[in-house]
Amino acid sequence: MPTKYISQEDLEKFKTELQELKTVKRQGIAERIEEAKSLGDLSENAEYIEAREAQAFNEGRIRELEELVKNAVIIDENKQKTGARVVVEVGDTIEVKNEKGDKMVFTIVGSNGTDPSQNKISNESPLGRAFLSRIPGEDVEVITPLGKMRYKILAIK
Repeated sequence: MPTKYISQEDLEKFKTELQELKTVKRQGIAERIEEAKSLGDLSENAEYIEAREAQAFNEGRIRELEELVKNAVIIDENKQKTGARVVVEVGDTIEVKNEKGDKMVFTIVGSNGTDPSQNKISNESPLGRAFLSRIPGEDVEVITPLGKMRYKILAIK
């Protein structure tokens, strides 16, 4: 699994979910399986089949979260900008202007922290990829489902 950029807050949420799945949920599913086994023939036992499907889903989510936690890179949301470092990186909040002259503010986050309602865009999205490693004053062209868009990076905040 490739590196996943996430906030410390999101990492804690994933760790909490992982712990819940490994303990409470796993135990509950095991109990459902045992109860379903006691009902008789497993080949036609809907409760047993359902419980096994829930178990497979739960174990898949556990593997997914374990990989995510293992490969997570924490975004330093409180880092200070210095004159020496002026390129856009994951975790940065940037101010841009589109070709109509409208100003917008975006925060570049890892794919698991995306929230369009708060202008948090993924580093893996076309827009996020286009802004990475760019400097204020630079024009950026992005091909989106709506067509070609142009932005000027005004500032890294």
